[in-house]
Amino acid sequence: MVVGANFLAIAARMSLVQFLGIYFVHRAGIDVTMVGLAFLCESLARGLLAPLFGALSDRIGRRALLLAAALATAVVLPCFLLVTGPASLLLWSLALGTTGAVNMPVASALLLDLSPPERRQSVLALNYTGMSVAYTLGVVPAGYVAERGYGLLAASSAAGYVLVALLYTIALRGPLPVEKGAPDSGMARDTLSAFLDRRFALFASIAFVFPLSMGMLVTVSPLYGADVGLGEGYIGLVLGANSILVAALALPVATRIEAKGPFRLLGAAAAIVAVALSCYALIPGAAVAFLIGTVVYSFGEVVFSSAVPAAVARLAPAGRRGAYQGSWTLVASLSMGSALVLSGLISNAAGWHAAWLACAAVTLAAAAALYALRKRFVSA
Repeated sequence: MVVGANFLAIAARMSLVQFLGIYFVHRAGIDVTMVGLAFLCESLARGLLAPLFGALSDRIGRRALLLAAALATAVVLPCFLLVTGPASLLLWSLALGTTGAVNMPVASALLLDLSPPERRQSVLALNYTGMSVAYTLGVVPAGYVAERGYGLLAASSAAGYVLVALLYTIALRGPLPVEKGAPDSGMARDTLSAFLDRRFALFASIAFVFPLSMGMLVTVSPLYGADVGLGEGYIGLVLGANSILVAALALPVATRIEAKGPFRLLGAAAAIVAVALSCYALIPGAAVAFLIGTVVYSFGEVVFSSAVPAAVARLAPAGRRGAYQGSWTLVASLSMGSALVLSGLISNAAGWHAAWLACAAVTLAAAAALYALRKRFVSA
C-alpha cells in the first residue's frame, strides 16, 4: 500500500509538473530564467525544510506528516493556473516546495523502516519501478492533454493526491516500526547531524550530479524540445519510454548488484549519465538526439535510482534515518532545482548544446571521483 501511495503521488505530480516549464514560458509568457529561478526556489524550500521534517518524523512518527503533506499538495498543486507573473509564480513555488519537504524524506524513511536491511536496495528498486510506471502512465497521456489545455491536468493532479491521502489512511493503521536514537539527542542536532558527518558530506558533494542530471531530464529537456520544434506529445512519448525501460530493468538490476553494496557501481552509472547528456548536444537531428539521449540515460538511472538512497541509508546511524534522508533531499532538491537556472543561463549565452555539454563534463568528473572513492565508502 505504501508503494501504491508513492505510485499515485508520482502519477499525479509528474503528469503536470513535467509540462509546467512549457506552460509558464509559452502560455504565461514568463522568461525562462525567471521560471528556472522559481523552480530553484521550490527546490530550496523543499530542500531546506526536508531535514527538519525528516528529523521530526524520527521523533513523532511518519503517519501524520505524510497525510498532511498529501492533502496540502492536493490544494497547492493546481493553483499554478492562478500564476500571472513572476511574483505569483514565486509564491506558488514556495508553497509547493513546502509540501514536498514533508513527503520526500518521510516517505523514503517509512519505506526503509518497513524493509529488512539486507533487502533495502531491492525494495527501493521495486518502489522506483512503480514510480517509473506511474510516470509513464501520467506523462504520456498528459502531453496530449496539455496540447488541448491545462485545466484538466490540474484537476486530475488534485484528485490523485486526495487518493494518496486515502491510501495512507488505510495502509498506516496500527503501530509502525521506527528506530530509536540517542535519548539525549536534541532536535537541532538531529536535523544537522548528516552534514556534520564527513562521510555523508563527501558522498553528497559528489553524488549531487545524479539529481542534477534528473533535473536536466525532467525540467530542461521538455523546454529544450519545445525550443527546437518538438511537439509536447512527442516529448511526453519519449520521456514515457524512459520510464518503461527503467520500470523493466530497475528491480532485476538492483537484485543482481545488491550484494555488492550501493557504492560500487555509482561511478559507472555517472559515466553512463554523462554520455547520455552529451547525446542531446552531439547527435544530429533534434528528434533523434532527444530519443537516444533519453534512452541512454535510462541505463544509468536503473543503477543510481536505488543505489543512492540505499547508500544514504547505509551512512545513517540508528534513529536518524529520517534526518539523513531529509539532508539528502536538501542536496537533491538544490541540484535538481538548479538545473533549469544553470542551463537557462548557459543556453542564453552559448546555446542549448553548451548547456548539455557542461552538465555532461561535471557528471563525468563525478564518475571518476565515485570510482576512485568506492572502496572508501564501502569500508565506511
